[in-house]
Amino acid sequence: MPYASSLSTHDDPAIAVAEAIGHILDKLGPSPDFAVVFVSGHFRNRVTDIRSAVAELLRPNVLIGCTTAAVVCGSKEIEDQSALSIFGGNLDGEVTPLRIENPSDLLHDTRHPLAETETHTMLLLADPFSFPAETALAECSSLYPKVQIIGGLVSSTDPSSGDCLLLDGDVYRDGAVALLIKGAVTVEPLVSQGCRPIGNPLIVTKSRDNMIYELGGQPALTRLEEMIQAMPEKERLLVNHGLHVGRVIDEHKLEFARGDFLIRAVIGADQESGVVAIGDLAPVGSTIQFQVRDASSATEDLTQLSSRIPIADGALLFTCNGRGTNLFEAPNHDASEVASRIKGEAVAGMFCAGEIGPVSGQSFLHGFTASAAVFRD
Repeated sequence: MPYASSLSTHDDPAIAVAEAIGHILDKLGPSPDFAVVFVSGHFRNRVTDIRSAVAELLRPNVLIGCTTAAVVCGSKEIEDQSALSIFGGNLDGEVTPLRIENPSDLLHDTRHPLAETETHTMLLLADPFSFPAETALAECSSLYPKVQIIGGLVSSTDPSSGDCLLLDGDVYRDGAVALLIKGAVTVEPLVSQGCRPIGNPLIVTKSRDNMIYELGGQPALTRLEEMIQAMPEKERLLVNHGLHVGRVIDEHKLEFARGDFLIRAVIGADQESGVVAIGDLAPVGSTIQFQVRDASSATEDLTQLSSRIPIADGALLFTCNGRGTNLFEAPNHDASEVASRIKGEAVAGMFCAGEIGPVSGQSFLHGFTASAAVFRD
């Protein structure tokens, strides 16, 4: 088995880390190619000791990790207690650790490891307060379009909470840490944005920045109101609870389906001008489709997307703080679905303040999303 995950919720962090490490050792033996550590609850106060124990006892070639509000392991999401989750892997390729303080400087350095043509995946963990994730992702996608980026932002809502990032022998309070992966190993992205399309795809025929003036030659708000009027009453309730829009990233496709849209919120409309404002750019000529999001739509979206993935060897899962039991009636929603596609349920991950993953080959920062890196050797 090339990948394994382990979990401990023991009250004593020393016992918890021993339990979690022991399981990885049983599955993989010492010195795996890499290990990823997620720490929640009061264990965050002992994160330096936990990092040291993993480094000394498991001895991974590369160690990365972070603190988080809640962890994932196997088919479980541990939201309400302190927990330690570890993911270890031996892959058919090479893993390079990366510390990112100033994204612009690193991304434009031609000697940077990202410039190596063999690098195909970056696993990224970042601090939401000090790391300009959207800017960094846009620059990286422009400069290194063949590198897919998957990961998440540390889930704290308070910059003074003491959350931190781990990379090998160091603990950081800002910026980002990452693993660059190259070689024969396949890392397949799974990005479920939790929405369901409504109406039909429409072409933006007049816009400025994030404001859509016309769709298909008619005022954007008129198009939207006509669509809502034609919907059943149950569907209209979903619109009232929050309307979103999906923008097609790859316009070369003849038909558009789940996974082709970048989902952003509809943030306002003006009755007089007919303008609809969205949380994204809306270039003239782009294709959009309005979307709704609720627990049922999120379940349908994740199930459909995960069913396309053949059974794989391991996965790292990054799911939104707003999902879990905040969205779904039953616990373990995202973890159980992803784990059902993974041998031995070798899954670990965390709850995030923003999830990172590609749509049509271009990496973006998302919200209310489940993003996974699925490993297949």
